[in-house]
Amino acid sequence: MAAEVAGAVEIRGALARLRRATGLPIAFGGLVDADRPQVRISELTGTNTAALRSLAVSSGNGLGGRAVMLARPCAVTDYSVSRQISHEYDIPVAAEGIRSVLAVPVVVRRRVRGVLYGALRTAQPLGDRTLGAAVAAARDVEQALVVRDEARGLLAAARPQPAAAPDPGGAWEQVREAHAALRALAPRISDPELRAELLAACGLLSTPPPAAEGALAPRELDVLAWVAAGATNAAVAERLGLRPETVKGYLRSAMRKLGAHTRGEAVSAARRTGLLP
Repeated sequence: MAAEVAGAVEIRGALARLRRATGLPIAFGGLVDADRPQVRISELTGTNTAALRSLAVSSGNGLGGRAVMLARPCAVTDYSVSRQISHEYDIPVAAEGIRSVLAVPVVVRRRVRGVLYGALRTAQPLGDRTLGAAVAAARDVEQALVVRDEARGLLAAARPQPAAAPDPGGAWEQVREAHAALRALAPRISDPELRAELLAACGLLSTPPPAAEGALAPRELDVLAWVAAGATNAAVAERLGLRPETVKGYLRSAMRKLGAHTRGEAVSAARRTGLLP
């Protein structure tokens, strides 16, 4: 349920951006139901009625269903008379007074996760600029869902698992890799609750004593976490979206604060103080 709510928030934000970028008076959309191939329209902006709210659009049916089936954008100039689509949803579409419509699927790892619609109450072509803006809005949602999926996967991996055959070395290395990945992912998450949950998971993986708290700046700790996982400066820069020179600067600062002369000494010192697992 939480994931559905979060996804709806992303859809809502994308629809607002779509209207601002295109000037389209109407935008609506929703996510694909988890248990069946249909889109549930949950977010509407610019509509005059509730005719489209909670409408379930099945794959292949109507314009949105066609976009789901083909996994690509679709558009019609006059919905009610278009021969490109089936007409199961003519009544709610007509009730809202919609004529020209575009539908852009949200595709994550080759699976359609939702659809964004933009519409006019007049029958006129929707140009390339409008379609491009709609596609860009859908890509924003796709990226947000990818980040959420990664974050929740890492959180699940970080939670305690049932006891298995002892493998302290391998298990601890996985903890370190999860810690580094979580810290790298957190700044990319716009949802403050999910970001806080990620950072809390980092705290579970590494619980510093009071004297060590604040010893390193957050970015210094991010860099050192990846260094501890065996990453080169170039790899750390790519992971964190920084320049290699910037990574070197953070690493030098961390080494100075920890009284270390090498990368390895810095990692060891951070582990002794509890800053790293």
